[in-house]
Amino acid sequence: MSACPTCNCRKPLGFGIKMAFQPIVDIAKKNVFAYEALVRGENGEGAGRILGQVTEENKYTFDQSCRVQAIETASRIKLPGSLSINFMPNAIYEPETCLEKTLETAKRTQFNRNNIIFEVTEQEQVVSQQFLVEVFEAYRKEGFKTAIDDFGAGYAGLNLLADFQPDILKIDMKLIRDICQNKVKQTLVRSIQQIGEELGIQLIAEGIETEDEYKYLRDSGITLMQGYYFQKPMLEAIQDVNFP
Repeated sequence: MSACPTCNCRKPLGFGIKMAFQPIVDIAKKNVFAYEALVRGENGEGAGRILGQVTEENKYTFDQSCRVQAIETASRIKLPGSLSINFMPNAIYEPETCLEKTLETAKRTQFNRNNIIFEVTEQEQVVSQQFLVEVFEAYRKEGFKTAIDDFGAGYAGLNLLADFQPDILKIDMKLIRDICQNKVKQTLVRSIQQIGEELGIQLIAEGIETEDEYKYLRDSGITLMQGYYFQKPMLEAIQDVNFP
């Protein structure tokens, strides 16, 4: 495979990007498990507006820039615990080479690489599932944790789990919405819980917005959660979480 192209990782698309951070909470320990870095525009513009400008030509540079910006900002605001970064597998040329900027940034900012989680959405159609497995394995070799986002809603699903078991599965918010009233969703989430338990994979329920959703998941034994119910993403900042 060819090496990654050279690029200016700080201003990839002709506009600036910033990062917002949303906590992933551990309701059993009453602390923050990690913060997910979410891309925003320079003036706080939403992710949709930014991602809408990503093309085949600039996606590699965009992906690299998001990693650098997330780590630099997390270091600057003294982000406690782990940092979860979304990555675009179709933007990667060769896993080890494409990690060089990430490793350099972590070293330069003194951000512990063992506190970095790389997550990929299950909804992204990767060119090759085997290549995605190679990417995950390369990341794990360097000490990064791995996660599959939106699990239960996309293209990879159980086929990917058969080839690679990530550290974390994030249960898709569509399965979480109104789960307290939907027996089908309850059954599906219980199945995912069983998979996680038997394979030694941590589960995060994402997209929690109501007290009823929170209470149902809590009573079901899920302890890692993320969503507006706890805190909305904050631009280049964090604050104490008000635990229920």
